Amino acid sequence: MDVQISLKAPRKLGQWLSTGICGNDITSSCLYVAGIAAFYVGALAPIVLLLVAIVLYLYLKIYAEVVEALPLNGGAYNCLLNSTSKFSAALAACMTILSYIATAVISGKTAVSYLHSLAPSLEVMGTTIGVLGVLAILNIIGIGESAIVAFLIFLVHIITLTALCVLGIVRVFSEGFTILVANWSHVPIETNHLIFILFLGFSSALLGVSGFESSANFVEEQKLGVFRKTLRNMWLMVLIFNPLISLISLNLLPMEHINKNQDYLLAHLGNILAGKSFRVLIVFDAFLVLSGAVLTSYVGVTGLVRRMTLDQCLPQFFLKQNKLRGTYHRIIIGFFLLCTSILFLTGGNLFTLAGVYTISFLGVMTLFALGNILLKVNRKELKRTLRAGWPTVLLGLFAAGAGILGNIIIDFKNLLYFLTYFIPTVVVITIVYARIKILKFIVQIENRLMKKFFLHREKALMEKFFLWRSMLVDKIMDITSQEVLVFTRGGNLPKLRRAFDYIIKNEDSQKVYVVYLQNKIDNEVVARLKSDLEVLNRTYNEIHIEFICRQGDFGPEAVKRFSKEFNISINNMFIGAPEEKHTFTIQDLGGVRVIF
Repeated sequence: MDVQISLKAPRKLGQWLSTGICGNDITSSCLYVAGIAAFYVGALAPIVLLLVAIVLYLYLKIYAEVVEALPLNGGAYNCLLNSTSKFSAALAACMTILSYIATAVISGKTAVSYLHSLAPSLEVMGTTIGVLGVLAILNIIGIGESAIVAFLIFLVHIITLTALCVLGIVRVFSEGFTILVANWSHVPIETNHLIFILFLGFSSALLGVSGFESSANFVEEQKLGVFRKTLRNMWLMVLIFNPLISLISLNLLPMEHINKNQDYLLAHLGNILAGKSFRVLIVFDAFLVLSGAVLTSYVGVTGLVRRMTLDQCLPQFFLKQNKLRGTYHRIIIGFFLLCTSILFLTGGNLFTLAGVYTISFLGVMTLFALGNILLKVNRKELKRTLRAGWPTVLLGLFAAGAGILGNIIIDFKNLLYFLTYFIPTVVVITIVYARIKILKFIVQIENRLMKKFFLHREKALMEKFFLWRSMLVDKIMDITSQEVLVFTRGGNLPKLRRAFDYIIKNEDSQKVYVVYLQNKIDNEVVARLKSDLEVLNRTYNEIHIEFICRQGDFGPEAVKRFSKEFNISINNMFIGAPEEKHTFTIQDLGGVRVIF
């Protein structure tokens, strides 16, 4: 997920502005997760929400290790891009795109449902489409998120939730626990049944951690050391508000009332606690925060799709910019259409949307845990500020995987809806990934047809196929003309072979620059490098290798200089993993890819 934050100043964000942006995302789930959890487990809802907070603590360490080692925007996509193949990273991006779709739709639908609680005549489906459309237009015009505005929304939201909790606690202690005891009486006592119910409740309650990955999507805009603090702050909010709101609702409302008002549970609680004025405040707060989550989805998916397109994972069609505003209107309009279609497909049902949403972002979290494992195995040398223990990573991976399974068990249609969007996205990426092979296959077919037409002296048809063939050959040449650059520290044939294996499997380039850059040139190393590259030249005869030896230090300035000199984008420049001794980070290098 590659969320690009539109800032009023180029300064790096501090702890609270950063927390405001990602905090809006994760605390928006407070508006609906208590009702969803209660539907599945009744009075056990606070317990499963606490279990979810424990799982989130595991992921706090998993995310911190990965993102602080690779402090670049992109989340799971960036993690896998720098630890495994581009295709694997693209699959993670597909999951992230679906998470964005589900985020936008469930947030938009819940925002309108809260308004509907004040104005029952409001048509929910049509208004939801209207909200999605208005925010799409705002994104096309060029209105992105502002860190200060996001923080103000976050501040209002936290104050509102705190007021709700304080009023709720006062009411509970003044009226006693009669309703809670009655709600507990419906909890099943059979052990097997109880474990299964808890499992389903835990799976549904994982919706309450959606948005935890959002801080990783704008880590480049954060000051040094802020990322880990945003994770801690988000974890504390999930730990405090979700179980507490659930407990208050179970103390004040019978289960049937919670289920009846689950789409706007907090507004209903506000009305009970402090009357209509407080209810209106909660509705206003809910609409504001949830609309902000929709806007985040638009901004996030635009950044992610743009980066994937630049990395040759998606068709260049998406890079078309609006001439007046410079925004990527094709991405935004396409995203709006996808959101609208899934809204109609699910009928706007909150539980179905929540199921698709949960599968999507749990898939992203699972891939993050897998990415952590791949970094440990494939990029051992990569310097880190924190290392999550193997038990932490494996337990987090198991918990997220169990959550996916639980949501499928809750309703198998959730998986079908998910696959309805996931499979076509994967197909598009697969076609782009294999486009050279596909184009060459089509050229071979045309060659055979041209021979057939030549034998039958069908000159007109042969000329048409010759024209089409020329266009395809030109397209292949255009794609393969893209050049890449590999920085190497010295002669190491196994590592260089790994780098070239990666390029062959993941890039369509036919020319590779290999750059040896040292402050003091070592002639022995240069001779060994030349010898290694001669071996590689014979092994990979389809690639033209050009060796460049320069005097100087490797670092951010060198990367920029070579990018400008050879007209190669930084995301097409590859390096080995920076070690502890290096003073720069991956972020300092501007997005070079770690491939060995």
